[in-house]
Amino acid sequence: MARVLVAMSGGVDSAVAAALLVEQGHEVTGVHLKLADLPVDEQVPGHGCCTLDDAQDARRAAQVLGIPYYVWDMSDEFHAEVQAPFAAAYAAGATPNPCVTCNERVKYARLLDRALALGFDALATGHHARLRRDGRPVTAPGAGVELHRAADSAKDQSYVLYVATPDQLAATLLPVGELTKAQVRDRAAAAGFRVASKPDSYDVCFIPDGDTGGYLADRLPAAPGPIIDADGCVLGHHDGVWRFTVGQRRGLGLDAAPPSTDAAGRPQRRFVTDVDAASATVRVGFREDLACRWAELDRPTWTTGRAPTGPVRVQIRAHGATVPGRVVADDAVGEGGVRLDLDEPVHGLAIGQAAVVYDPTDTVCLGGGRVSRADRPAGLPVAATK
Repeated sequence: MARVLVAMSGGVDSAVAAALLVEQGHEVTGVHLKLADLPVDEQVPGHGCCTLDDAQDARRAAQVLGIPYYVWDMSDEFHAEVQAPFAAAYAAGATPNPCVTCNERVKYARLLDRALALGFDALATGHHARLRRDGRPVTAPGAGVELHRAADSAKDQSYVLYVATPDQLAATLLPVGELTKAQVRDRAAAAGFRVASKPDSYDVCFIPDGDTGGYLADRLPAAPGPIIDADGCVLGHHDGVWRFTVGQRRGLGLDAAPPSTDAAGRPQRRFVTDVDAASATVRVGFREDLACRWAELDRPTWTTGRAPTGPVRVQIRAHGATVPGRVVADDAVGEGGVRLDLDEPVHGLAIGQAAVVYDPTDTVCLGGGRVSRADRPAGLPVAATK
């Protein structure tokens, strides 16, 4: 039996995670994190994961289980480590992933540190991912753990946990990763949890209305600039590069985009192909201009403690497909930095995005990092942020 702190978001997954640990005989304590410090009138149920309603749902689940329950205010840490860097990254022309950053710096890593400092043996969460030791499911903390994709591939969240180190995985439990979402809801209903049918949360938790541009406009100064094509022709203007990300095709605000067709005479859509914050320039092009065959990762982390060798699979979006490639050590990237050489091009890879590496079977998450530099088609500059 282990002393386990369970991060209870107020959703069905973390409630069932706590229930499973109680069934296994662990000494379980629940904790809900107050992260985004939103006024009550701006909170939207189902959008985000730390509203007042979420805290109450987590408390009710803990009461059903008869376990201790606490609310920890980590809003200051969340603002410093997630919200402020989110806006700064967009201002620099990068594309941050706040959910990855939150796991990396607050909701997983920092919470785990606090749990261990308080004498807990492990932290458990409701993430849909699996931990295996010697090929078997992990039900108690200990060394020698691998991070695997979830049983429910449609809900897999191993992508956001790529930042975990071997020591962190050794003190982590992910009870619901062995279940499908339907099985999780069935167990919740059987346990009498009111959240059994609660919808999954979505959108960035501190932008509950989903208007990222509006959120950034309230926090970043206007910095007008041109929108140009690959030939340098001005097609429009913008009030800040933070409104754009590589791969974007909606809301471009083009004033004078000449018509263009492909070889079959079909109209071609335009996409953002590069964002240069230094010159306040947004460049647009066509889908083929988004093809990327390599990327550099600055300060990557590896769940096994070392960079993989040989063939791997690379995933650049939380629920995107993987492509084959390999990890190449590259001192030019920086200490510990690597280059990902991709056997197939990916489209829309943006600076600041997380590129996550899996084993050749596309099952074991080996780690990854943030893209600091990426391939661009001939004639376009290579973007970089440091």
